[in-house]
Amino acid sequence: MKMQKAWFYEEYGPKEVLKLGDLPVPAPQPNQLLIRVHSAALNPIDFKLRQNPLALLDFPVVPGCDMAGTVIAKGQNVTKFKIGDEVYGNIQNFKVEKLKQLGTLAQFIVVEENLVAIKPKNLSFEKAASLPVAIQTAVEGFKIANFKEGGSIFIVGGAGGVGSLVVQLAKQFYKASLVTATTSTGKVDFVKGLGADKVVDYTKTGYEEVEEKYDLVYDTIGDSKNSYVVAKENGRVIDITWPPSNSRAIYSGLTVSGEILENLNPYLESGKLKAVIDSTSPFHFNNVIKAFGYLETGRARGKVVISSISSASCNILNGFCNT
Repeated sequence: MKMQKAWFYEEYGPKEVLKLGDLPVPAPQPNQLLIRVHSAALNPIDFKLRQNPLALLDFPVVPGCDMAGTVIAKGQNVTKFKIGDEVYGNIQNFKVEKLKQLGTLAQFIVVEENLVAIKPKNLSFEKAASLPVAIQTAVEGFKIANFKEGGSIFIVGGAGGVGSLVVQLAKQFYKASLVTATTSTGKVDFVKGLGADKVVDYTKTGYEEVEEKYDLVYDTIGDSKNSYVVAKENGRVIDITWPPSNSRAIYSGLTVSGEILENLNPYLESGKLKAVIDSTSPFHFNNVIKAFGYLETGRARGKVVISSISSASCNILNGFCNT
């Protein structure tokens, strides 16, 4: 049995329950790809699942949803991809009964072909890995709100992993007439650079002081109990945290699909949409606990990314390293 290095936990708890050890390399099912992972991104759901039994999981659990890597083997029913393709995606379909036991903080993972897409040619593995969960979450909110071109949007948390993409999508993809986002003092210029027409420094200005009313309030931090006041009387309020803190807010999760990524690839390759990675990233694969520690502070600007995942894999799987 071929083995690989992976981070995993065998009990719920803080980041210190994570261990770096050996686990078997999985074999792809007929509709799956075997991916050599180059980079992965961390998401809040990764540490929330580790801290509390929110979903049905079998130990040991390898955390991680987002990845970018290379196809090294495929099941007999796979038709969209070939060996050697560079792909990216979110491998966890949250709408199924049970999540995958083997997440992306491993050197090799398996994933259904419909969940991934060809990596944009101009993006590094690190930047590509930062996108899937955040961009799928961002897109879902616009769909649920039935947002129309020319509408106005107020984004709560414009500098975060999801919020930074909501700002860009609102301007570039959904053609909003007015894009306003909140952030802290030190991130105002950063959010303006993403395309926001107006930026509200929440340390200086409260929601009640915002003069305009908006067609859509898109809350990425779970503050809809307060942020709803900037919505028009018939405006929509989207909250990506569960449960929403305001009864008026509509919860928005995500649809996991490679097609969503494929549709946005032209915008990524043209530079109209940009991957936003926190300045502390990438963290080396050996420093996953440190990376989780930083993510859990809530101070990240953009995504926290892990790299150098496959660097040791050629010593483990000689036959897989020439693809």
